[in-house]
Amino acid sequence: MDCVIALDQGSSSTRALAVTERGRVAAMARRAVKTFRPRPGFVEHDAEQLARTAESALDEVLGRLSRKTSVAGLAIASQRSTVVFWDARTGKAAAPALSWQDGRAAGLLAPLLERRREIHERTGLYLTPYYSAPKIRFMLDSEPALKRLADAGRLRVGPVTTYLLWRLTRGEVFATDPTMAQRMLLLDLPTMNWDEALLALFGVPREALPKVRPTCGECAVLSRKGRKFPVLASIGDQQAAAAGQGADKAGCGVLNYGTGAFYLQHAGTRALRVPGLLTTIALQRRNAAPEFFLEGTVHAAGTAYSWLRDNFGLLKDVRKVDGLCRKSKERVWALHAIGGLGAPRWDYRTPTVWLGLSERTKPADIVRGVTESLAFLVCDIVAAVQGAGLEPATLKASGGMARIDALLQFQANLLRKPIHRLLESEATAFGAAYLAAQEAGRPWAGALLGSGADKEFSPLMSEEEASRLRAAWRVFVSAQQQLGAQMRELGV
Repeated sequence: MDCVIALDQGSSSTRALAVTERGRVAAMARRAVKTFRPRPGFVEHDAEQLARTAESALDEVLGRLSRKTSVAGLAIASQRSTVVFWDARTGKAAAPALSWQDGRAAGLLAPLLERRREIHERTGLYLTPYYSAPKIRFMLDSEPALKRLADAGRLRVGPVTTYLLWRLTRGEVFATDPTMAQRMLLLDLPTMNWDEALLALFGVPREALPKVRPTCGECAVLSRKGRKFPVLASIGDQQAAAAGQGADKAGCGVLNYGTGAFYLQHAGTRALRVPGLLTTIALQRRNAAPEFFLEGTVHAAGTAYSWLRDNFGLLKDVRKVDGLCRKSKERVWALHAIGGLGAPRWDYRTPTVWLGLSERTKPADIVRGVTESLAFLVCDIVAAVQGAGLEPATLKASGGMARIDALLQFQANLLRKPIHRLLESEATAFGAAYLAAQEAGRPWAGALLGSGADKEFSPLMSEEEASRLRAAWRVFVSAQQQLGAQMRELGV
């Protein structure tokens, strides 16, 4: 028997899956990941814990495979924009890994606002504290130990995939692929290499950064648990999830609801620019031009429900969301802005707001309000794509939060399009496995794509009602943004 292994390192867990032909999971292991929030706006991980969870999950899967099963290769996918700092001499983490959700560098951006158009043109991304470059600058300014490592030429900085590769190869491979390199806000899209002007702007030493190499292609050979196998791909988790959903054709739109929510629409090999959206590298195969997505981000999806649970005790289990939404009798408008409003507004100042609370409001109404808020925010992203004349041909959904029927049904109602939810919830791992199998030349690689629809959500709301709700949402958000600006002018 032949298999490929996918290592999926995410914000809440690390998973390893051994996948055989026909998409059968021969072995699987999962490790929980801790997230630390030491101060408001600070979100971080223990970098070495991230690596240990990956190594432990990989070893468990290798140990559970039959000796008759050969491993054709490994692919690594991980959370994007999370940045790791380590010492090249010891391999030890030199600071916490700052999560993609971390906003501590926001104060550094004001002097750079006049350069934001230039930054967008060079990188395809917007100037926000959630990408790596501002985080790196903040840490070099605030952590003397990191500055000393940088001055000595020993500092290494990279995405999570880079640190995992470094650890798995004992420092022999220091590399990243374009999907992860782009999230550092330092990559020049036309050349697919580090941009000297941006390195100077953020004060990042080039020697601290990994080599940029294609997403697919052998970059190392690992020896673990008595086996030898090549590393054949490394990629960002959202791009891997899109690959797992079969989003390899222009016009295919994918929705991924996890810790955050993401909409990606394949644009082929054209680096399209649409106001308010990201021009995201989808992947780069060996000896081929990169492929691109148009992308929009909602910063908090799964974390929105964690917020309801931890801060208000309103939701003990996310599996209860559907029942609570059905139970709700009163619509509460919620602008869920924890972590800021992402695409297409990129507004990090307007706070979370509730409208319509009354003596009749019940906990179920609050849960439904957050659920509908997430769908409205995703709808705004798709509307920006449609406004550029790029209608999605198909819509597929995956991710842990995609198991919430009420969310996908309301999403379909607003978008006026059917949404196909994937039967396989591990789209990220299967997408990574597909790339590894394809790179290994396995004829069954295509069998790992888009494992079929678990359920199709067709619009159940009239066009008139959906249009009315979308218009009311736009008025609601705009009013809160204006009110927030007026309150700031008053200094409160």
